Amino acid sequence: MARGVRSWLAIAAVYLLVCSVAISSRADEAVEEVAEEVDEVSEPEGPSFVLTLDHSNLKETIAKHDFIVVEFYAPWCGHCKQLAPEYEKAAAILSEHDPPIVLAKVDASDESNKDLATEYNIGGFPTLKVFKKKGATVSDYQGPREADGIVEHLKKLMGPPSIEIKSSEDVTATFDDKKIYIIGVFPKFSGEEFDSFIDVAEKSRSQYDFGHTLDAKNLPKGESNVKGPVVRLFKPYDELFVDTEDFKTLEKFIDDTSKPLITVLTKDPATHPLVIKYFNLDNTKALLFVNFSAENIEEYKSAFRNAAEISKKGEVISLLGDLEASDGAFEYFGLSLDLAPVILINAKDRTKFFKGNVKPDEIVPWVEDYLAGNLKPFIKSAPIPEVNDEPVKVVVTNSIQDIFYNSGKNVLLEFYAPWCGHCKTLEPILAEAAVALQDDTDVVIAKMDATANDVPPEFEVPGYPTLYFRTASGKVIPYEGGRAKEDIIEFINKNKDPQSSSAATTATATDADKTARPEPTPVKDEL
Repeated sequence: MARGVRSWLAIAAVYLLVCSVAISSRADEAVEEVAEEVDEVSEPEGPSFVLTLDHSNLKETIAKHDFIVVEFYAPWCGHCKQLAPEYEKAAAILSEHDPPIVLAKVDASDESNKDLATEYNIGGFPTLKVFKKKGATVSDYQGPREADGIVEHLKKLMGPPSIEIKSSEDVTATFDDKKIYIIGVFPKFSGEEFDSFIDVAEKSRSQYDFGHTLDAKNLPKGESNVKGPVVRLFKPYDELFVDTEDFKTLEKFIDDTSKPLITVLTKDPATHPLVIKYFNLDNTKALLFVNFSAENIEEYKSAFRNAAEISKKGEVISLLGDLEASDGAFEYFGLSLDLAPVILINAKDRTKFFKGNVKPDEIVPWVEDYLAGNLKPFIKSAPIPEVNDEPVKVVVTNSIQDIFYNSGKNVLLEFYAPWCGHCKTLEPILAEAAVALQDDTDVVIAKMDATANDVPPEFEVPGYPTLYFRTASGKVIPYEGGRAKEDIIEFINKNKDPQSSSAATTATATDADKTARPEPTPVKDEL
């Protein structure tokens, strides 16, 4: 099933440039498997075509170029290891472009470059930024991550944000009808509406293709006698095109109308960009995984569409996954394949609900029960260990109340991932600190595998490792200190309550519920 995780989650791992919390931690699990044998970002043989920059020369270099792409990376990052050879190949090809397109990189994990990471809002690795007009405009790169795709995408970004359409044949030659594209119809290529269209095209060109025309007859679909100025968005699903004449809300129109009622996941790479967009959205998600070869697949599709129409009013977004492309999802949610067809709800607060072996006529009532608050959440937890006598105690979802909240002790808890390089480095250090403090019966150092357990919603875990400390009296604070044994011991001794465990009043479950929500922590090392 590990390969299943990779096949399902690597969709996000390959395409996402900045990983959001909702999917990134799991996606990195897949990437780290791929890159675990690589010790560091590979260096090219011979001279590199990628400029290596830092805090001393980044802005100076940007100011010398009308167009430059900068990768903010970390040497240990699995995504970065995968990207490095492709980025180098692309840089070599683009160095021959007229004019040359420059690719550069900055080690954003280096202490001296941390201010740059903050300034450019680097929340994960790698993040690629496109700087234009000597740095006057900055945007996120949202294109492919293999060499040929990078080359073609950057050539496109170098060109005009919107292509003039002079005939319907131009549309066929310019746009892929399996993707979203947007065409503006104007009486003339000037004026407030046209300028607004070009501005939006410039901002959104990494995600969509844009065109403009003087004649609506050049449009490939719909009424050709529409009068401009008007913008038509074409898409390969739901209603095939949507028009707007409101240029003041054009960005919102594109964002809203480009979302399908149901995102479809199959092994076809053409479905993957919309899947990535789906997981990037901060909505409650409804997912149905079913065998697309089943005789009654149309019944499932019809029922799920009805459910999606109902649930979208509650800002729930829906995904229909072919079982052949979705086996990794079952491991992520802690479910077995024999439960398929299965419908799941992954709520914004991280609570999960599911119904296995669901029948078509059960889908709509089940979704309605969720919206009415009548379903019981599903909690993923590794088994509570029968023996837990190592210096660093093992915590799982079903034991976190007993060990972290209700033990009456001062507890330092690490949320980690087995594949995380920095977690592996920290592991023996935590063990040494636990051994050093083992005579203090009021102190516990513990760890939770956040990939095998649902992290309670009161914890913000933006990356691995993330550590929290709870005093015996119930105060919860994030640990943001150093990673030496001495740093950890000093922090615990400074922040712990002096009371003994025998004298301490053991916190009840009610007390735990009253405990203040931990303060959010900044992005950690591995996302």
